[in-house]
Amino acid sequence: MNLLGRSRIITEQALAYSFTRRAMVLGAGQFGIGALLAGRMAWLAIAQKDKYDKLAESNRVQSQLIPPRRGWIVDRNGLPIAINRTNFRVDLIPDRLQDPDQVIDELRAILNLDRDDVQRIKDALDRSPGYQPVPVAEDVPYEKFAAISVRQLDLPGVAPSSGYARAYPAGAAVGHLVGYVGPAAIEDYQRTHDPLLITPGFKIGKEGIEKVMEPWLRGRPGAKRTEVTAHGKLVADLTTRPEEMGHTLKLTIDAPLQEYAARRLGTNSGSAVVIDTVHGNILAMVSMPAYDPASFADGISKAEYAMLSADDHTPLQNKVVQALYPPGSTVKPMVALALLQAGFDPQERVNCSGVLRVGNGLFHCWRHSGHGPIDMHRAIQQSCDVYFWTMGRRLGIDRLAPMARAMGLAQHYPLPLTGQRSGLVPDSAWKLARYKHPWTQADTVNASIGQGYFLIKPLELAVMASRIASGKALEPRLIANRRYGPQGGGLGLTDEQLALVHAAMRDVINSGGAGTAGSARLQVPGVEMAGKTGSAQVRRITMADRAAGRTNTMLQPWKYRDHGHFIGFAPALEPRYAIAVSLEHGAHGAAAAQVARDIMTFLYAPDRAQTTLAALEQGWGGDIRTRMAAQAERWNADHDSSPTPQQEAPEADSNGEVPD
Repeated sequence: MNLLGRSRIITEQALAYSFTRRAMVLGAGQFGIGALLAGRMAWLAIAQKDKYDKLAESNRVQSQLIPPRRGWIVDRNGLPIAINRTNFRVDLIPDRLQDPDQVIDELRAILNLDRDDVQRIKDALDRSPGYQPVPVAEDVPYEKFAAISVRQLDLPGVAPSSGYARAYPAGAAVGHLVGYVGPAAIEDYQRTHDPLLITPGFKIGKEGIEKVMEPWLRGRPGAKRTEVTAHGKLVADLTTRPEEMGHTLKLTIDAPLQEYAARRLGTNSGSAVVIDTVHGNILAMVSMPAYDPASFADGISKAEYAMLSADDHTPLQNKVVQALYPPGSTVKPMVALALLQAGFDPQERVNCSGVLRVGNGLFHCWRHSGHGPIDMHRAIQQSCDVYFWTMGRRLGIDRLAPMARAMGLAQHYPLPLTGQRSGLVPDSAWKLARYKHPWTQADTVNASIGQGYFLIKPLELAVMASRIASGKALEPRLIANRRYGPQGGGLGLTDEQLALVHAAMRDVINSGGAGTAGSARLQVPGVEMAGKTGSAQVRRITMADRAAGRTNTMLQPWKYRDHGHFIGFAPALEPRYAIAVSLEHGAHGAAAAQVARDIMTFLYAPDRAQTTLAALEQGWGGDIRTRMAAQAERWNADHDSSPTPQQEAPEADSNGEVPD
C-alpha cells in the first residue's frame, strides 16, 4: 500500500521542457539587463556627452577669471585722479586650506607679517564663507611673491596673483571726492552669485564716486585656461581671453586746484568748494582732514582706522555734503535780495545801537557799540546784525524762506556722491509741524542772520555763491563726459538788484578795511573778489559771559569756538568763479576768507599762491603726507601695545616649566 499517495512520474520530456522554460526566463533577464546597460551607456555617451566632456576637461584644464582694470578717473584736462598700477598680492581661499595655522605661520615668515596682520587674517577667516578670498598682503615685492609662487603646491589654499591695484596720485586731497575701492562684501556675492566678486584681487567701489559710478568704471573680466596635472601642476597655458578695461570717467574737477585747496586748508577741520559760474561745473571739492583712499584700497590696518575714528577733526566725514552748520552772516546777501524782491528801499536806514529788544529778550550786534544809521549796502559791507534783524522782522520768514531755497539752500543735488544730507530752511509751517508751536518774532530774528533753526551743508553755500554771482539757478555738475540739459533758469531778480548786492559784497573786501574781510583782498592786478563772511555760533553767549568778557570765542576750547564761513566770487564785476570755505570752530569768517583768497589767487596767479602756501606749510609741519605720517607715528607711539623687555613672558625650561 502506498502511504504517500499517488507519486508524480517525471519523464525525460518534462525535464527538457522545464529546462527550456528556465533558460528562456534567464535569457530574457540577461537580455533586459544588457539592454539597460547598453541604453545607459548610450545615454552617457550621446545625450550626456557635453556634460562629461566638461567634467573631464575640468580635471585637466583650469579656468581662471582675470579681473578687469577699472576705468581711470581724470580731471577736466585729462590729468589723472584715480589710476591703476601693477600689483602683486597674496590671498587665502578658506575652502582649500588644510592647516590654516601652519599656512599663516609660513606666510608670516616669508612676508614679514606683524601681529596685527596675523590677527586680521585669522579674524577674516573666521567670518568668511569658504568661497570668499581673504586678503593676506598687497604690494608684495616680486622676490617674496616668487618665493610663494614656487611653493604653491606645498601651501594649499594660498593664491598668489598679479594684477592691478588702484592708485590715487594726490592721496588724501581727493579722498572724499572719489572715495575708495575694496573687496566685495559677502552680501554682494550672495545677491548676484557673480564669480567675479570672489576672484582674488578684484575690487569694487565702496564709497564716493568709485561706488556710485561702479557700472561705468568696472570693465569686463577676461579668462585664462591652463592645462594641469592631477596634482595641480601647470603643464601649459591654453587660451586667454583678455579683459576689457572700464570706461574713463572725466570730472569737472581741476586737479591742481583740488590739491592746492586741500593743502591750503592746512591743519583746519573744514571744506572748500569752487564752482564755475558759467557752466555750474565744480572745479574743486575738498573736505579736510581726510583719509588716503589707497589705505582703504590696500586694506586699512586696525591702528590706522582707530586713529582716523578717534580724530576730533573727523577725517572720515565728507564735510562738503555731510556736515551741517548754521550759515551765519553768509545769508545776509540772500536776505538783502529777498528784501529787494519784496520792494524794500535799499536806501532806507536803520539805527544800530548795538542791541535790539524783542519781547523780553535782548539781541546784541557783533559790534557792541553799534553801527549807527546804516543802509543795506553798509549793512552787508559791515555785517550789521541789527539792520537784518529789523528788516527781517518786517519781511517775515514766509517771504524769506522761498528766496533761501531759490538760492540753493536745503537742497539735494544729483551728484555721484554718497551720504549727501540736506540742510534746513525753516518757516512757520515747518515749526508748527515739527514742534507743534507757532513761529515767533525771535525765530525770525535768528533766521535773518543765519542762526536758530537754519542749517546748511558747505556745498549749499557754494551753490548760493554761484547763484548770487551769476543771477541764474545754476545746478552743480561733477561729471564732464555726460550730456546735460540747459543750465540755469532765472531767479526772478533784476540786474539792478544783483548789482547792488554785488557792489556791497565787493566792499566787504575792497574798501580799505571798512568791510569785515579786508584781509581777503586778492594781490592779483586787475582782479577783485567780492564776498561775505559768516560766524556761526556753536553755543549761546549768556549775559554772564558778556559781563565777564567771555565773548571772544578764540579764547574758548576748540570745540566751543564759532564756525567760520566765507562765500565769494571773482572777478567782482564779471563773476567767473564762486567759492565757499567753511572752517569748523574757525572762530570767525575772516579766517575762512583768507583761505578763499589764496585758493582764488591760485586760479589767476598760481606761482604767487604756491609761495604763500610754502611759507604756511613750514609752520604746519609740512605738506599733507608729511603731517599724516607724523600723526600716525605719534598715534602708534601712544598706543603701542607690544610688551617691553620687562613685560615679556619668561621662557620655559627644558621640562616645560616656567620659573616663579
